[in-house]
Amino acid sequence: MGLLEGKVIIVTGAGRGVGRCIALEAAREGAMVVVNDLGGDESGAGGDAGPAQSVADEITAAGGQAIADGGSVAQWDSARAIVERTVRHFGRLDGLVNNAGILRDRIFHKMDPESFEAVVQVHLLGSFYMSRAAADLFRAQNSGAFVHMTSTSGLIGNFGQANYMAAKLGIVGLSKAIAMDMARFGVRSNCIAPFAWTRLVGTIPDATEEEKARVEGLKKLRPELIAPFPVALLSDDAKAVTGQVFGTRANEIFLFSQSRPVRSVHADGGWTPQTVIERAVPAMAPSFYPLERSGDVFTWDPV
Repeated sequence: MGLLEGKVIIVTGAGRGVGRCIALEAAREGAMVVVNDLGGDESGAGGDAGPAQSVADEITAAGGQAIADGGSVAQWDSARAIVERTVRHFGRLDGLVNNAGILRDRIFHKMDPESFEAVVQVHLLGSFYMSRAAADLFRAQNSGAFVHMTSTSGLIGNFGQANYMAAKLGIVGLSKAIAMDMARFGVRSNCIAPFAWTRLVGTIPDATEEEKARVEGLKKLRPELIAPFPVALLSDDAKAVTGQVFGTRANEIFLFSQSRPVRSVHADGGWTPQTVIERAVPAMAPSFYPLERSGDVFTWDPV
């Protein structure tokens, strides 16, 4: 018996890349899988039922159970419909992987409102819509697991991704809120920042030699290496794991820190703007975080 035997799992954005690999791995572990994917391009434009159906067919051909779903996660009614279709077909829901995403990168001072809102709509609001649609079922059955995909772009930083960074860091807050609010119902919620070469990552600029070298390194990060960890988090054997932020890269698994005070200063009688500049800032400056990108922190080759 697999870790997910008899469970019903929705994986959004499962037509390609990391989502596809998670759906396949979940099926191998015995899950009945809803393969959700709108089938749009990297920016979210268009739609194609083919990718989701192809993954569902791959699962059924291997002896598993799966259905394809082409609904959008980025609208409240559509997200609820995805969950309702799941329950109508399989009778229940046990886990949700919020993986669907788009990219519309642009340097901040040139980013238009439409690009910002579209990315936040899919990543952050889509994760909320899907999670909220599943929450009533999980609460009623006193069980359930959420896995949300965040990114080191949000946790650490990257150029030209204000929309993506805001959405991905927002997902961390959403996941923690779900974990806290639904713990009494036996519901778990965790985040994963995956490193993998996918068509979204393939949009990274490679104009300079440094960028080209980074892209070549990313191409070695196969998305199938990501899949075992989120599938494990969906299982009952991980029932004690909730409210955490993880990273996965090739054969490495990381546990990320969460924001806590690192240094404090105190002034009897309070502060003035002048004493803040003269005393508080110099005292805290050694603990300031530099303007690093993900690649500045993860400087070693994948293991």
